[in-house]
Amino acid sequence: MRIPRSAKRALAIVAGLCLVAIYWYVTSRVPPSASIEPNITKLFEQKQNNVAVEGVGRVLRLLPDDKKGLPHQRFILKLPSGTHVLIAHNIVIAPKISELYQGAKVQFKGIYEWNSKGGVVHWTHKDSDGKHPDGWLQFQGKLYQ
Repeated sequence: MRIPRSAKRALAIVAGLCLVAIYWYVTSRVPPSASIEPNITKLFEQKQNNVAVEGVGRVLRLLPDDKKGLPHQRFILKLPSGTHVLIAHNIVIAPKISELYQGAKVQFKGIYEWNSKGGVVHWTHKDSDGKHPDGWLQFQGKLYQ
């Protein structure tokens, strides 16, 4: 049986669209390399606020959820530089990392705000208003945003 030329073209187009869709799905779900963490140490030293950051750290301490206003999951990360930073992750907008544990590796992207204890990273979720770059947390290969 001979396959018509038009059917071959249609099949090639569908296959190409499938590859584009797979590429888009994979690249939109995997966060970029968390390579700018040293900036957080500089931001802390310079007492900077409202700066988009990303990085990676180990959970130093799990804190109770903050239930004032919108609930936030809170934990302290120790960054490779030795700086400690509080992560405040909105669990109304984004899912909570329920299986998080002390010593776990977490990648993050959010907005840094200075405080005397090392600072806080918040907006670790999508921003439907477009006021901040979309943030995220990644733990054990899963993206939370």
